[in-house]
Amino acid sequence: MNTRRDFLKRSGALVGSAALGAALGPIDLHAAMPSRVAPLTVLILGGTAFIGPHIVRRLVARGHNVTIFTRGRRQADLPGGIARLTGDRDVKDANGKLAGDYSALLGKRWDVVIDDSANDPAWVQQSAALLKHATDRYLFVSSTGVYYPYRTSNIDERMKVRMAMSEEAADSFGVAKSQGEQHARDAFGNGATIVRPSYIVGPGDTSDRFTYWPVRLARGGEVLAPGHKSDPTQFVDVRDLAEFMVKLAEDKRGGTFNAVGPQKTLTIGGFLDDPDHRLGFQVQHAANLDAVGTDQRQRLAGSGLQFGWGIAEGQHQ
Repeated sequence: MNTRRDFLKRSGALVGSAALGAALGPIDLHAAMPSRVAPLTVLILGGTAFIGPHIVRRLVARGHNVTIFTRGRRQADLPGGIARLTGDRDVKDANGKLAGDYSALLGKRWDVVIDDSANDPAWVQQSAALLKHATDRYLFVSSTGVYYPYRTSNIDERMKVRMAMSEEAADSFGVAKSQGEQHARDAFGNGATIVRPSYIVGPGDTSDRFTYWPVRLARGGEVLAPGHKSDPTQFVDVRDLAEFMVKLAEDKRGGTFNAVGPQKTLTIGGFLDDPDHRLGFQVQHAANLDAVGTDQRQRLAGSGLQFGWGIAEGQHQ
């Protein structure tokens, strides 16, 4: 089964460029004031990996009652007072067919279910079928991977997504998310909320997509950067994503939503320029790979990676 990390690795140089942004500057999050709506009972399928703890903290800070459903194998820094249920979405029966262990959920009801952990559409199909009588609203965390291979700009939620692999172009991660979306809509109709984040960055991200860039730039010397300096890049801070999803839940808003930023266009060049002011060093840019030595060119050519410009001689101030 493909994971989000597998998908991001295959996305090549764009992964590194998209991950840097949010933690470089202060995030102006709204203070987590108690919600003006009545407290919600919320079930999170997941809740202990990367996105989940931020959703849990936001919900609790807003005065909602949170239950997490996990395998109980991972500890996370979560607020006190949440309920913890244990099960396993990936349990197989004696014939190797997906069965799932949802017994801990039986006989209970919630105002909202947030599915934060499903990369397998069969998981969504099972949980949505089970929970459609236990909640009126189901929020599924999908991905902009449903639009892969991103052959156009200005992609909005109306764009047709791939529901199956094809010889032309598709990615199993994105297709699995597209299928998961459809299972949620089939079960909940207008009660389904689909959120499609782009590259998610911020506290708790263990992929090194963000941390590579400030660490590498601070080290100085010749640094290769992906694409062209004018290429746009997008990402979303995990804290903003959690705030957005909680807002959708509180407003009982269904539909499909891309979750990307920043609001204004940010180029890869501008994206890598930003640390100049934040981390205390200067970067001199080379317009193309002319600044790269012949041996390095040959190694890069053999790697299959595409680079269009370089950063030369980063110097500490």
